[in-house]
Amino acid sequence: MIIVGCGYQPSSKYVRNVFDESVYIEVKVDPAEPENAPYLTDELRKIIIQRFNGKVASKETAKNSIIATYKGTQFIPIAYDQAGYITRYATIVKVEFDLIDKNGKNFHKTITATTQEGISESALQTSTSRISSIKLGLQKASDEFISFVSSTGANLK
Repeated sequence: MIIVGCGYQPSSKYVRNVFDESVYIEVKVDPAEPENAPYLTDELRKIIIQRFNGKVASKETAKNSIIATYKGTQFIPIAYDQAGYITRYATIVKVEFDLIDKNGKNFHKTITATTQEGISESALQTSTSRISSIKLGLQKASDEFISFVSSTGANLK
């Protein structure tokens, strides 16, 4: 009997080549936008627990660490109405990730994520959309970080 398979491995298996179970997380904030730090911290905690099947630990007990530095957000107009008012903008979020793997090796990755959002006539709704756009950008940056860690783990076999 011959058994043939595609050789697929879930990304969480490759992550285990990089991380042990416990991971320390530190988020450094852009002083101009300190209110966005909790979003990034929450995203990283979700990644460790849900996607890496690990646990967040203190600096003293963790064997690995992720230091994420939120480098700020930029808004760029991309669409205007007939009167020349901005109706849509791109949100560009930049995050630098420094990680130390289970063998003490350092990795650095800078990620820039872009989202788009519309502007409403309501200032409250526009403000809510702005926050939502930043959250989505941080989510996208975190997802790209997961891909980076998985591909790093695949290369460490």
